[in-house]
Amino acid sequence: MATEVKPQATPGAAPGEGRAARPRLAARVGCSIAGALLLFLAFPPLDWWFCAPLGVALLTLALYGTRPRRAAWLAYVGAFAFLLPTLSWVRPIGDDTWLALVAIESLFWAALGALASLVMRVRLWPLWVACLWVAQEWARGLVPFGGFPWARLAFSQGESPYTGLAALGGAPLVTFTVALTGAVLSLLLAGLPGALRRPRVVAGTLLVAIALPLLGLAVPRPGDEGRTVKIGVIQGNVPGRGMEFLGDEPAVVLRNHADETHRLAEAVRAGKLPKPDIVVWPENSSDIDPYRNAFARDMIDSAAKDVGVPILTGIIALIGDEHRATRSLIWDPVTGPGAYYDKRNLVPFGEFTPFKDLILALSERANLVGRQSIPGDRPGALRMGPVTVGAVSCYEVAFDGTVRDTVAAGGSPLIVQTNNASYALTNLPPQQLAMSKLRAVEHNRSVITTATTGISAYVDPNGTVEWRTRELEPAMNVVTVPVRTRGTIATEVGAIPEWILILMGAGATAVALVSRKRTSNAIGTDVPPVPPAQPDDHGYASEER
Repeated sequence: MATEVKPQATPGAAPGEGRAARPRLAARVGCSIAGALLLFLAFPPLDWWFCAPLGVALLTLALYGTRPRRAAWLAYVGAFAFLLPTLSWVRPIGDDTWLALVAIESLFWAALGALASLVMRVRLWPLWVACLWVAQEWARGLVPFGGFPWARLAFSQGESPYTGLAALGGAPLVTFTVALTGAVLSLLLAGLPGALRRPRVVAGTLLVAIALPLLGLAVPRPGDEGRTVKIGVIQGNVPGRGMEFLGDEPAVVLRNHADETHRLAEAVRAGKLPKPDIVVWPENSSDIDPYRNAFARDMIDSAAKDVGVPILTGIIALIGDEHRATRSLIWDPVTGPGAYYDKRNLVPFGEFTPFKDLILALSERANLVGRQSIPGDRPGALRMGPVTVGAVSCYEVAFDGTVRDTVAAGGSPLIVQTNNASYALTNLPPQQLAMSKLRAVEHNRSVITTATTGISAYVDPNGTVEWRTRELEPAMNVVTVPVRTRGTIATEVGAIPEWILILMGAGATAVALVSRKRTSNAIGTDVPPVPPAQPDDHGYASEER
């Protein structure tokens, strides 16, 4: 039956809104910001994982009962409040870059908010809101300029009850479950105080919210296969800080890593450390191309001969007169340089410049990129000594498909070579380590992170950090890690769970749009329908009536 829509006091406001609604709007903004700050606390370095579903609950509550336009800017405010501290590690590049990145990434949250406000009018809406979280993170991993899949909900769960779900459906399933827990809690909060008169509803909702993370503890995972490899990990440190981390002296970064390798060889000869089977250096551990420079070539060769095993180096390989590749290169003590992997997911404005001519004309700082990097075209599975290592270069650990391809190609253990020198002592190194913890569980692999300035670490296949370095100091060690070849369910099914969840969210959005159109036609106006004043399917009344 058609209903009457009363004239609106304020353009874009729901009926009944006006002066009396302003405190309620301020409460929504406060709720969105509070949820964002709780979500920030869930991420490293604090790692208060349980804050993630609570943050999602408040963010969702702020959107409940609003129209798409208002929901979009409420979500944008929340996203800005969350991403501003979470991505503060970008500040060494420049505050303008930091603010621009936060502003652009927040647009994806605005889209999420608008769509969430629609699906909240469909039965079982917490499920669809959680699906939309997955879709939002998928989109951020694609655009712009190859995507920026940082600060995903899953990456706040490096070591939590949710982590085990990564072995079932990868990072997207972890994000979905965290978001679903928060949405279920928001469903309860949206109905207060009416829900308190229905104790069974309250108890059932809380039971679901508690049970969801516990599902991660029940996911079956492959066990130990009785095989190990000894890996020498080198952290050479750098002379400078921020964007000038290389300092003024040429080859100093290479020398630092070669010197630490010689120290490791001495410790092995003295019986202080076991002899490694392989040694790994970080990304950009050679600041000079050893293919073209005899001094660099001799320095790496001397280190490899001293330790007596292959070294996985990290070099910048010059290609022609204008290009380069961020390369993981195996250096054998007998045969020298051999197999290599070129980084596939390149950092925009760090390794290549989108819209190069325009950007270089507008920003002198963009010239710091120098030669433009060329992406590789194959996974980083490299035979090295007794194992086939899986080389993952720095930024790539955030990309699901890149890590999965490397494991599928036979990489075990995974070696995450990273150069965090520009971001030392920010929240980037611990955030990146959290990704390694999740990847270890996701694919049943040991993960070695080797960084120029730290954090270098060994993460076992259960996601536990067994050894790690401090930042901004040279370090070396030999760690014995399990070699596993069996994959998890997540490894086998790949992106299928993610696509199922995305399609579910898209389907719910379509249903909501069709329902909205029908209601609008029944009313006989183009004014968007508002949530009903009477209790919804869950017995809760919408705030905006």
